[in-house]
Amino acid sequence: MCGIIGYTGKKEAEEIMLDALEVLEYRGYDSAGIAVCGPDGGVRIRKCAGRVKDLRSLCERDGVEGACGIGHTRWATHGGVSDGNAHPHKFGKVTVIHNGIIENYKSLIGKYGLEAELRSQTDSEVAAAVLSHFYSGDPYAAIRKTVLKLKGTFAFGIMFDDIPGAIFAVRNVSPIVIAKTEEGSMMASDVTVLGQYSKDYFVLPEFHVAVLRADGTELYDMSGDAVEPEWLTVSWDVNRSSKGGYPFYMEKEIMEQPEVIRETIEPRIRDDMPDLEGDGIPDSLLSDCSQICVVACGTAMHAGLVGKALMQSLVKIHMDVELASEFMYTDSLVDGKTLVIAISQSGETIDTLEALKYAKRNGAKTLAVVNVKGASIARESDYVIYTNAGPEIAVASTKAYTTQLAVLYLLAGRMAYVRGIFGEKELKEFTSELRKAPAVMQTVLDRREEIHYIARGMLNAKDVFMIGRGLDYSILLEGSLKLKEISYIHSEAYASGELKHGTIALITEDTPVVAVITQDKVQSKEFSNIKEVQSRGAEVILFMKESYRLDQDAVWDSVFKLPAMRDEFMVLPVSAALQLLAYYVSLDKGLDVDKPRNLAKVVTVE
Repeated sequence: MCGIIGYTGKKEAEEIMLDALEVLEYRGYDSAGIAVCGPDGGVRIRKCAGRVKDLRSLCERDGVEGACGIGHTRWATHGGVSDGNAHPHKFGKVTVIHNGIIENYKSLIGKYGLEAELRSQTDSEVAAAVLSHFYSGDPYAAIRKTVLKLKGTFAFGIMFDDIPGAIFAVRNVSPIVIAKTEEGSMMASDVTVLGQYSKDYFVLPEFHVAVLRADGTELYDMSGDAVEPEWLTVSWDVNRSSKGGYPFYMEKEIMEQPEVIRETIEPRIRDDMPDLEGDGIPDSLLSDCSQICVVACGTAMHAGLVGKALMQSLVKIHMDVELASEFMYTDSLVDGKTLVIAISQSGETIDTLEALKYAKRNGAKTLAVVNVKGASIARESDYVIYTNAGPEIAVASTKAYTTQLAVLYLLAGRMAYVRGIFGEKELKEFTSELRKAPAVMQTVLDRREEIHYIARGMLNAKDVFMIGRGLDYSILLEGSLKLKEISYIHSEAYASGELKHGTIALITEDTPVVAVITQDKVQSKEFSNIKEVQSRGAEVILFMKESYRLDQDAVWDSVFKLPAMRDEFMVLPVSAALQLLAYYVSLDKGLDVDKPRNLAKVVTVE
């Protein structure tokens, strides 16, 4: 969950690390710190509870000089939010930053008699103490001995007092990427922060030790043998990792959706039909499976629910969508005839990664839908499709979600074709409609001030309910999550038909109810459900396909008419509208849209 950075080279490390930590704050922002090896030797640490801006203020008053350093922005797991629990942690000659969880930290405290020596409540300091215990001048031996004692997940950046100018890195599950720049070498918890310094990077393999120096990086396996890194190239425009003049990353990322969806689908269309050959995905993968199972968490799971509706209606194949965090503990039924699709923006979501490994152990074929090249889930999976969304910095996912949807549309169309459900004519019509989606979404984004006006009526709400049927219900689950995570308003999405089975008891006078109607076969029933909540005094905010007619006898509080597409594609313009609704509610409440409380973007701990 935490953000880590390391730099060693020709420039002052402090400013480079502070700038990097500000970019990495979406991974955690409870506290932050840096450690720098000074020109006269020795390591100096500056850290504090709070945001990176607080750390920057501390460094402005009492900075640290030196061209080699490590930094950390924390999402608390072990120990509360305090200056003492902030990273880096120093023990003896060892200074450590850590992302992950050391599960056996208590037994390590007892085994090595550390109770009286620890100054924090973190498992990370315990790891630093064990490393110090084994260190007697040989860093590789100490690191090897330490990682063999640890149970859990970890990504460590390590400096030794008596090895100035060098940073050591080792990991298990939790990610580390490493780049060579013109001014030195860098490491980080993800590639987003490295793109402005270098286009070339490699993912540190698990249980390998990298040593970064100003003139380059060396990589070794646990036997001490040198290993050649597998270099990758950043494929997105570096400018996408900046705000680009917007007040928040989330607004910028919402507005980028037409472009990134186009960049996701167009390279995968040949002769006006989806073609996944460039991704190395054979048609047999889609034709030979007897069932599909999506494993994902949060927003990615909601994308899977849309995919389920598409697959079952278009392809007529059974598809389950499983919460990755529950997948291994519910005896999920997957086998050699199951295609398991793992969806994750970062490709590092620990629950999804472990679910994917479980599926492979049970013989399933696996396909990853991720946004980051070389991510753990991509490497673990048999096949991978990258979503081409570019860096997504805001904690609340927007463009990553809709590009995941775009990939699922491509998969559904291709699968319907190879299984004989679509002919060439039907598939080309399907593809043509998908290609219209970016332009249709742009028309919604161009009318964002209409949605801003609607959002102002929700600022004082304590509860918001969302209702819809079929695909409308699937997209409302995601819309509800967006609203609650960045505005802190309690919001729940319900299938409209279930209102009378208990949910309607929650509707009171002036309760905002967001209703979505875009599906022809259920529109009359959805209008009837809206009348049910209106009769209880609810204020209805209606998002509806522009071709539908309103009951002129009814009183409508707010109506936003969506540009019409075929029913199965309406989730894309609806997604943009609901994202804007949540964004403007949070913005007008004066909240930090990009960094909602208690949340981090990349979940690398179970």
